[in-house]
Amino acid sequence: MEGGVWRKRAEIDFPLKLMKVYYHESTGEIGKAVKCLEAICQSHVSFFPIVEVKTRLRISTLLLKHSHNVNHAKAHLERSGAFVPSNCFHFFKLDGIELKEPSFQVGPNHRVFSALSLPLSFPQLLLKSIPSCFELKCRAYSLLSQCYHLVGAILPQKQILQKGLELTASAGYEIPMKLWSCNFNSQLANALIIEGEYRGSISALESGYACATEIGYPELQMFFSTSILHVHLMQWDDDNLVEQAVNKCNEIWESIDSNKRQQCIGLLFYNELLHIFYRLRLCDYKNAAPHVDRLDAAMKSDMQKTKRMQELMKELNALNRSLSRSDLHYRDRAALSEKQALIQEQLRNMNGLSSTGQESLEPVYFGNVRRTPGDKLPLAPPPIDGEWLPKSAVYALVDLITVIFGRPKGLFKECGKRIQSGITIIQEELEKLGITDGTREVDLQHSAIWMAGVYLMLLMQFLENKVAVELTRAELVEAQEALRQMKNWFMRFPTILQACECIIEMLRGQYSHAVGCFNEAAFHYIEAAKLTESKSMQAMCQVYAAVSYICIGDAESSTQALDLIGPVHGVMDSFVGVREKTGVLFAYGLLLMKQQDLQEARNRLARGLQLTHSYLGNLQLVSQYLTILGSLALALHDPVQAREILRSSLTLAKKLCDIPTQIWVLSVLTASYRELGERGNEMENAEYQTKKSEDLQKRLADARASIHHIEIVEKVRFQVHQFNDLEIKRAMAGPSMGVNLDIPESIGLSAPAPAPSSSRLVDIDTRTRRGKRRI
Repeated sequence: MEGGVWRKRAEIDFPLKLMKVYYHESTGEIGKAVKCLEAICQSHVSFFPIVEVKTRLRISTLLLKHSHNVNHAKAHLERSGAFVPSNCFHFFKLDGIELKEPSFQVGPNHRVFSALSLPLSFPQLLLKSIPSCFELKCRAYSLLSQCYHLVGAILPQKQILQKGLELTASAGYEIPMKLWSCNFNSQLANALIIEGEYRGSISALESGYACATEIGYPELQMFFSTSILHVHLMQWDDDNLVEQAVNKCNEIWESIDSNKRQQCIGLLFYNELLHIFYRLRLCDYKNAAPHVDRLDAAMKSDMQKTKRMQELMKELNALNRSLSRSDLHYRDRAALSEKQALIQEQLRNMNGLSSTGQESLEPVYFGNVRRTPGDKLPLAPPPIDGEWLPKSAVYALVDLITVIFGRPKGLFKECGKRIQSGITIIQEELEKLGITDGTREVDLQHSAIWMAGVYLMLLMQFLENKVAVELTRAELVEAQEALRQMKNWFMRFPTILQACECIIEMLRGQYSHAVGCFNEAAFHYIEAAKLTESKSMQAMCQVYAAVSYICIGDAESSTQALDLIGPVHGVMDSFVGVREKTGVLFAYGLLLMKQQDLQEARNRLARGLQLTHSYLGNLQLVSQYLTILGSLALALHDPVQAREILRSSLTLAKKLCDIPTQIWVLSVLTASYRELGERGNEMENAEYQTKKSEDLQKRLADARASIHHIEIVEKVRFQVHQFNDLEIKRAMAGPSMGVNLDIPESIGLSAPAPAPSSSRLVDIDTRTRRGKRRI
């Protein structure tokens, strides 16, 4: 009798609790909603297994969406019997309050019982006791996989994904099961990537592609094709395989109807970015340019659409407030309701439901901040429905790509705007993650580490490009400030930004060279080479150091330069693209010129100029090649050719606002006018050269007077405090499905005196490898 009373009371309480849950969720009182749901799980009456599974699934979803309580969410899912993972997609970040006690607080006044303290009606058997309900099981596996992914438990994640794949294989050939199989394969590929198992990752993605092909889903095929290309770009083992992956993406993308392509905005961004990374790796700037233009146009269009959606949401919220009034006349209510329905329909159309017509099943978000409509770039339909990066990070990346293409062309005004735009976006997102001026690695929530790493790496690359721009324009104090900021971020986040130490050392070398501290510059370049495993980065640092030694000018330094250039020269054809080759040919030609082997120097430099002009499109490097070739022509007693070459070089140097190169060109050009007997041009040139030299000396004096100057050029690496107590494995693994993004560097080589035999090299290459750091 007593049991019957309890069951009767439970039957009455259950719908009431559910009503309370829906109400609290709608009002944003998540703590109260979780409390009501946990009360259902704590009931003395045993409900049907499916009720408890659904309840725990909902609790976990709320915890993941609105807090840092990954472990509590994981415990609920494991207690539902879902000890088998699967993430609705690779990337999912949280933000909010981390709750460490057995009971925890979600809102200011609401303490909720922990999953760890809940009694189990069906310990570890709930899902097993439901023979069918495949969709529910898959959702539970998927959400638990997210939890394992977030806490860095890769082994159990792989185990649970295998279990999910076994379930979908046993459930028949229905489309929903094929979609879940795609889900699990995409996550398995992601887990394998984190462990560096590239072949296994590609195998999983190929299985997902096969499923997408079976159900005739081109958008899903495109998702897996781009993911496969992404892995190949990360682990570039075979040029042919990479090219085949690129061609496959092009083939599938073209097979999708043009109207549908416009709706697949996430895939559009992802595909264009991957193509740009591929072309940049090949130094094929000409064929990369159309992709950059399409990407920029897509971003601007999406920004307008997002702005319109936000306006509609604002209007809809105002309507909802009006409709909540109890004293509203029925005619007014009817009119407002009609307008409300109209706006809701507009939002649905603009938000672009996937072709399955379903909303997302799980909380696939970066962070716990609720997204506004349109503030997401989904790559695939539910139940995958994931995103590569948050929209804000993609916007910042588009700005960065624009800078990469604009800087070598001397488009510094546009670059400055984009650098500021990108930094502003990143700073706003870092603040949402709780990263302010005093925040350090040890202060980060574990679930915020990965997303913080994405934005911090982007920030460092913007600052790196700012340093390059300022050094090119001889704005040395501005370059100091950007370098100081890079050092500050690195000192506060040394583990997340470990890959940036090499870049910082290289930039210190560039700054040191720009101010004439050639010994110090060579030291920093050599240190930078020690800090990376990238053969390309090591090669470029050796080239930079060699040019610094050449500028010192004595016999011993020339020998050291040859020792550095020789090994790189022997393997320069083994690198992908021509970046390393153009740098080596420049430095080697310069060294041959100093050794008076003029004809051989001319041959090497002419070849390097041809490659630079054809592939890199780097006006700065072209200008410097022309300057040396003009000097060679003068040394070979051809002043007419020297004059024409040097005039072209001076035009480019002026366009780039490159004062040191202008001075170098003017010194050689003055000598050519003198040899030609053009007295008027010689005097005019010498006067302009004096003016520019005085300007440069003032800039150098200002830089040397700065308190940061000695710290930057000093021949010692920055010492950082490593936080041994910080578990940051997932941050070091890098964003899932990341890519090595090569960002341009600049090198300033100012000559000790404006003479044809000395030189200043700025921007030997436009981009260098990043080692293993991924974006």
